[in-house]
Amino acid sequence: MKIFPAIDLYDKKAVRLYKGDYAQMTVYSENPIDVAREFEKAGAEYIHMVDLEGAKSGTTPNLNIVKDIAKNTGLFVEIGGGIRSMETVKKYLDSGVGRVILGTSAVTDECFLTEAVKTYGEKIAVGADVKDGYIAIKGWIEKSEYSLEEFLSKMERIGVKTVICTDISKDGAMRGTNLELYKSLNEKYSLDIIASGGVSKIDDIVALKQMDMYGAIIGKAYYTGAIDLKEAIEVAK
Repeated sequence: MKIFPAIDLYDKKAVRLYKGDYAQMTVYSENPIDVAREFEKAGAEYIHMVDLEGAKSGTTPNLNIVKDIAKNTGLFVEIGGGIRSMETVKKYLDSGVGRVILGTSAVTDECFLTEAVKTYGEKIAVGADVKDGYIAIKGWIEKSEYSLEEFLSKMERIGVKTVICTDISKDGAMRGTNLELYKSLNEKYSLDIIASGGVSKIDDIVALKQMDMYGAIIGKAYYTGAIDLKEAIEVAK
């Protein structure tokens, strides 16, 4: 299982939100590149990044930081947050990013998603942010018409390979992840599913590994010291 330590970017800083709430933001580092190097030092091979400003504006205000991390570390970088055009996809991939994540646009703009997958194949991932069984969009503020199951079935049909599935109710809450949900999804779909939200202790990593999940994202638990990244990576192997 692959471990994806996470950096959320806002105003060129590494931050975390509580359940996606911009009003509940904690700044963890003024220098995200230093954080990425710490990940690498702990044995990480992958990094999950979200541009929180981009998610709001649909622009790439933190592109230089993403580029810096992609160029100056050996980490495989995946990035999401407000990616709504082929131009933005290309901009990120040209800057050394390994995979871009489409969120709201994957739900609301099927033509764009289909074109992106057709053009870039496995370099396109999709974020499935779930709230009360439905896919949430626009920074988790709105509920879409799709149930999680409908949405994932559609992603399979379109040819999406990787899905980052976040249980919003667990995100940043440090109360464990939704193991039941991930187990059922992993058994039902042929997608590479990355578990996100509430991975807050080594036991979560052990359980996800036993389910044969493709990957898990570690966010707040790293920054608070609740999970030792080096240990998590060893356990996941």
